[in-house]
Amino acid sequence: MVAEPVLGILFITGIFAALGLRTPQLGTNFAFFFATGILPFTMYTDVSGKTSQSINFSKALLSYPRVTYVDALVARSALALLTQLLIGFLILYTIRAIYDTRTIVQIELVLLSYSMAAALGLGIGIFNCFLVSQFQIWGQVWSILNRPLFFLSGIFIIPESLPDQYQDWFLWNPLIHTTAQMRSAFYVGYDAPYVNPTYVFGLALSFGLLGTIFLHRYHRDLLEK
Repeated sequence: MVAEPVLGILFITGIFAALGLRTPQLGTNFAFFFATGILPFTMYTDVSGKTSQSINFSKALLSYPRVTYVDALVARSALALLTQLLIGFLILYTIRAIYDTRTIVQIELVLLSYSMAAALGLGIGIFNCFLVSQFQIWGQVWSILNRPLFFLSGIFIIPESLPDQYQDWFLWNPLIHTTAQMRSAFYVGYDAPYVNPTYVFGLALSFGLLGTIFLHRYHRDLLEK
């Protein structure tokens, strides 16, 4: 689990170093800049992915009357959340221990970023849990639709560097808000005023409620598929 974000950070850092770029758009260390972008993204993808497979993964347990689909959702999402928190701590601590990143830690902003990413992952994961269980092909479709988000979620750049006519479009992507929030937690003077937690939590709640309604209505039928 740790290897995936670490290899991603090393790969991207290596590419930018090969291009001769010496400093990122924030701070002085490429590895830390990319880490603060990748870690909220992987929190979202891991929580979303594991939650969406809750019913398919736990069908054997769900055959017992006392085990419900809610138990499966809670167990899978909690596992992903705790795993990503540990991975994030290890990566950020290690980079700051090795390099002089010239950053500070505002833990409340770090937790807010992770909360936004986890809530979004949980909400979309619950919604996708119904779709994946109802339509087997949806998992592949969603995977394809999700791939561009790696390049559109502020991992490589900050939205402020984009032309004005594109910035507003990028801000419709809720993951931009989680990434910017994480970076504002470490880089002095970077406050990202466009970050809107209400927007992110609102989307998470909307998808989560809709998914819960469908699961509550059809969960018995899904177990028979």
